[in-house]
Amino acid sequence: MATQPTDSELVQTMLGGDKEAFAELYRRRQRDVYRFALHMTGTPDLAEDVTQEVFMVLMRKGNEYDQLKGSVNAFLLGIARNYVLRRLRQERFFVSIDDAVGDTASGEAGASETLTRTEAIQNMHKAILNLPAHYREAVVLCDLQELSYADAAAVLGCAIGTLRSRLHRARTILIERVRTSADEGTTKKELESTRCFA
Repeated sequence: MATQPTDSELVQTMLGGDKEAFAELYRRRQRDVYRFALHMTGTPDLAEDVTQEVFMVLMRKGNEYDQLKGSVNAFLLGIARNYVLRRLRQERFFVSIDDAVGDTASGEAGASETLTRTEAIQNMHKAILNLPAHYREAVVLCDLQELSYADAAAVLGCAIGTLRSRLHRARTILIERVRTSADEGTTKKELESTRCFA
């Protein structure tokens, strides 16, 4: 049984002109790049554009990949990071959480648990999207993409200690924002129930 080539081997084969190697790399890594871009921007259309740009750069500048500096995935996410930040600066993109996260709650009468869970997920997405970019990157790469600290630091071009510091600060901010959001939600529900009986 033949073993599958590594991502690094596929890059080398692709640079030699093999289109199938590029297609295989795309199949393996497209989801990771798209998911990173989506979590960073909150907009599916922009995430698709960034993903396309990343693989165009890989075709043009794949020779810049250095296996000693990190994995192919880290290289691609680094390119995606640069494009995301550039597009956000250019377009001054303001994300509407309603557009970024679809309504997944069912319309059934007994769906209060589903609604509560959906609200919690939406609050978390909103809190992540509202983080400053350097904190958002750390959360997306380490917590959502599940990259190692070394790979995430390579993507961001910073030391592992810096990444850990950003991640700690981002998590602290998220906890504060989600708590604040939950407290406001409780107060709002109490007011609504009071109005019903008034």
